[in-house]
Amino acid sequence: MTTMSRFQIHDELTAPERSVPVLRGALSGGGQLPNFLGVLAGSPAALRAYARFRSELRHGSLGLATLERISLAVAAHHGSEQGVISHSRAARAAGLGIDEIGLVRHFSSADPREAALLRYLHALLTDGRPPAHLHEEAHEAGWTDEQLLEAIATVSLESFVAMVSLAGDIPLDGSPEESRLLRAA
Repeated sequence: MTTMSRFQIHDELTAPERSVPVLRGALSGGGQLPNFLGVLAGSPAALRAYARFRSELRHGSLGLATLERISLAVAAHHGSEQGVISHSRAARAAGLGIDEIGLVRHFSSADPREAALLRYLHALLTDGRPPAHLHEEAHEAGWTDEQLLEAIATVSLESFVAMVSLAGDIPLDGSPEESRLLRAA
C-alpha cells in the first residue's frame, strides 16, 4: 500500500515559482527529487531556509561521518523511517560500518570521541538541557565550542526534517513511477 502525503509533493512544474531554482539545484546532480524536498517546495521560504542551513553545515568544521552520525541518531530518535534509511545509506558512503550504524541509531559509537558527542546531543534532544558533565566530557574528548554549536545546529535541522516528514506522512522515496503517481494524486 502506498502512503499518501498530507502535503502536496511538488516538482518543477507544480512548485511555487520561488521554489523552482532550489529544486533545479537539487536535481542538477541527476537522480530523483526526494519527496521531502518536493513537499518543502510548497513553502519557498522554508525550502530556501532548509537549503541554506544544510549547505552551511556541510561546509562547517564537522566531518561528513560525524554529520551523518548525528543525522541518523536524530532520525531514529524521531522515528523517521525515511531519515533512517537515507542517513544509513549516507553513513555507509561516509565510511561507517554496519555495527557502527547500529550503535549510532542509539546515540552511541565505538569511537569514544564520537560517543561523547552523541551522549551530549542525546541529552539535549531528550531533556532540553544537557548536564554540565556531558558538556565537559565532550570538551575533554576534543570537541571545540565551534563543533558543539554546529552539532547542536545539525540536531535542530534534522529534527525539522523529521517533524515535517512525520507531520506530512511523507511517503518513502521510491521508484520514479511511484513518485509520479503520488504527484498525480
